[in-house]
Amino acid sequence: MQQLADAKKVASLIDELAAKVAAAMTDHRPWAIVGIRRRGDALAQRLAGRLKPDFTGAIDITLYRDDLSEVGPQPQVRTTDINFDLDNCNILLVDDVLMSGRSVRAALQSLLDFGRPRRVKLAVLVDRGGRELPICPDFVGLSINTDETEHVRVRLEPTDPSDQILLMPKPPNTR
Repeated sequence: MQQLADAKKVASLIDELAAKVAAAMTDHRPWAIVGIRRRGDALAQRLAGRLKPDFTGAIDITLYRDDLSEVGPQPQVRTTDINFDLDNCNILLVDDVLMSGRSVRAALQSLLDFGRPRRVKLAVLVDRGGRELPICPDFVGLSINTDETEHVRVRLEPTDPSDQILLMPKPPNTR
């Protein structure tokens, strides 16, 4: 296991990510930050505290995953919290780690069930490469190249005890 970022570095990456988003979203009103559950929504809340969007929300993608049968016999479905009209709204979709692009695809599909946003931009804390779908983030905190034997684990408070980014051996029986 290798620590890529401690709590101080994670805070710095989030600040840098917020600055990139702020520079690009100044003329996009109304706009919302929507985090992908679990750690994407924690990251989204932190970004929202710095950026003050018109709306914030969180989306659960469990039932939109293309690997639902591989997740387990009883996948844990969490709540989706979108309490605003998505139609014509500019959305910043937020996730902790981008790899294959499949989670983002699922999130886009889920978002479209709630309305038709004007545009959707993607912000990720870590882009680790390895895309299987043609999805590219608009805003990235940390870019790294990993191989199929490695796993990036982002830990963010309050979901986790502390903030850190770890590079670990891939657990067995995972994609």
